Amino acid sequence: MKKFTIGAALLTMMFNGANAQNLKSPDGKFEMNFQLKNGVPVYNLKYNGNVVVEDSKLGLRLFKDSSIKFASEIAKPEDASFDLNNGFTKTAEKRDSKNETWQPILGEKKNYINNYNELALTLNQTSSDRSIVVKFRLFNDGLGFRYEFPQQKNLNYFVIREEDSEIDFPTDMKAWWIVADYDSQEYQYQTTKISEIPTQWSKAFDSNASQTLVKNAVQSPLMLKKEGKEPLYVNVGEAAVLDYPASHLEVDAQNFKFKTHLTADRQGAKGYIQTPTVTPWRTIIVAPKAEDVMDSKMMFNLNEPTKYKDTSYIKPTKYMGVWWEMIIGKSQWAYSTADNVHIGEDFSKLTPNGKHAANNTKVKEYIDFAAANGFGGLLIEGWNTGWEDWFGHSKEFVFDFITPYPDFDIKMLNDYAHSKGINLIMHHETSGSATNYERWADDAFKLMNKYGYKSVKTGYVGDIIPRGEHHYSQWTINHFYRIAEKANDYKIMVNSHESVRPGGESRTYPNWISAEAARGTEYEAFGGNKPDHQTILPFTRWMGGSMDYTPGIFQTKLDYYFPGDKRFVQTTLAKQLGLYVVMYMPLQMAADLPENYAKHMDAFQFIKDVAADWDDTKILSAEPGDYIHTARKAKGTDNWFVGGVTDENPRDFTVDFSFLDKGKKYEATIYEDGKDADYINNPQSYKIYKKTVDSKTKLPVHLVRSGGYAISVKPVK
Repeated sequence: MKKFTIGAALLTMMFNGANAQNLKSPDGKFEMNFQLKNGVPVYNLKYNGNVVVEDSKLGLRLFKDSSIKFASEIAKPEDASFDLNNGFTKTAEKRDSKNETWQPILGEKKNYINNYNELALTLNQTSSDRSIVVKFRLFNDGLGFRYEFPQQKNLNYFVIREEDSEIDFPTDMKAWWIVADYDSQEYQYQTTKISEIPTQWSKAFDSNASQTLVKNAVQSPLMLKKEGKEPLYVNVGEAAVLDYPASHLEVDAQNFKFKTHLTADRQGAKGYIQTPTVTPWRTIIVAPKAEDVMDSKMMFNLNEPTKYKDTSYIKPTKYMGVWWEMIIGKSQWAYSTADNVHIGEDFSKLTPNGKHAANNTKVKEYIDFAAANGFGGLLIEGWNTGWEDWFGHSKEFVFDFITPYPDFDIKMLNDYAHSKGINLIMHHETSGSATNYERWADDAFKLMNKYGYKSVKTGYVGDIIPRGEHHYSQWTINHFYRIAEKANDYKIMVNSHESVRPGGESRTYPNWISAEAARGTEYEAFGGNKPDHQTILPFTRWMGGSMDYTPGIFQTKLDYYFPGDKRFVQTTLAKQLGLYVVMYMPLQMAADLPENYAKHMDAFQFIKDVAADWDDTKILSAEPGDYIHTARKAKGTDNWFVGGVTDENPRDFTVDFSFLDKGKKYEATIYEDGKDADYINNPQSYKIYKKTVDSKTKLPVHLVRSGGYAISVKPVK
């Protein structure tokens, strides 16, 4: 018996060994191992010989039929025979490698390096005679993998019940996370151990305009840290989410394991698939330093180069906006006092409410200030009819995107703006009615072309129409890219709000230059953002693309407008300046009211000077949830900008200018928290001074709690 057992074990080891493949990163530090365990695909990942990801299963569960019927979302035992997660044998393997340098249209560096080794394994499920390909790419900063479905007799059309890609960690790491939701990412970040996520989960969210929570699941990108003498930072995300739902991460808190959870439609289906096709990439970025995780461009590298023939119209833009005064409640988007309106009616016959912000006089004042201070764009929200009952009614025909309110002369204002060197930025709020927007998109973009609008801010506040879809379901993901492609037809750049988070897709769709997809500055006027919020976002939301965070609020106390109001922006003024460097924003807003900048023109000078696109970026020092210090070189110049922010704790930091060219002198203008500054008690205290620096200079700076600094560095001529 013993002899048989040993022999059987040896045969099993030999069988598994014959089905095991490994892949190493170009620098040899990472090793990925794959094998079939009793027909189940399994992978693991090591870094410098140490296990980062333990054996983790791969596969998908499918519905029985490609046509979903009533109650078919309820799984039955017999349905398991249709799944693609077991019973496999390896029938082929293919290896490849690439080492290329490519230039993003807009980016944090002039050149991105795409260097990986690849392993593609063809797996055949004998019982159904269906084949899939599992493809791995191992970079010097981590692993990406996806599923590929070749067209074949027994796998032409299918519907995904769930994707079950696992990431099983060996230790209980520190995690920075937000709750999973099919419709929103606008939540405060939590900092706990993986094991503590379930106990904290129910306290980790507030209400949202559209909300479909996934209990005990979190969103990606997810930032993790193995603490101790040899810390390791891990970022889990996804890239190239195209014709597929966005995913979340179910938490197995006891085993420190995560599993994909795809966004469903109202029938419970996760994805309607026609072969040949591929899934998004699952990404695991790993580094011993937090700075190296922030510096990773893996998500962009996993996306395909753009097929756009003309990208010359895609340019970084610094803009102001008729926006913040509505957010804080000083003005309104709506023109009239009515609460029930129909698109096409004569709005001039309605009673004006007296608080409509997008009026000719006010817009001209904004244009004058923006032009006088060197800005290129001005966003105007609430210019078009329909805002009186735009939200909360599941109203499909809510806007037509072409009809201005009676007090907004679209031709006159565009002519006036162009005479001052300003391009107005269009605003298309859809109220979640994506079907309505698609019907009007051509007419809306033609109107933009007629009046010389270069970019549009889209919005998706509220539940998605078609009803039953979600912001991150397959249909809506496809809608976002249909709009991006149509905008490209009209040479228009897109800045989306309430959309899906980016996963490096700007490489393929470079006119989708920015998105919100997280809790931005507007929440400072709603529920507030904690002081550590901006020190986490660059490790999570920013990993796959730019965010329109809308910083630059100088008047942080809202009781300035409304005596007794307790709301306030939870940063110092100097931290608001630091955000322009820490956060990459090629569409860069100065969000406050012109009159507030007029009171602090010395500090406003940094916002006027700072670049919006870059040739180089250096992450000087960073720790998620604590602090970030970043230096960036402006595109096409020798000017550098440095910025730093901290959480609720005051900190001292020494800026090492060794990134500057040796032998050259530079003039540095430093914008720093004042000695008596405090984000609660004295947020507008700051000091500004100049200093000559070179590559040997080490400059100490002090950051008060929720404070920051910004430095403009220009060569001495």
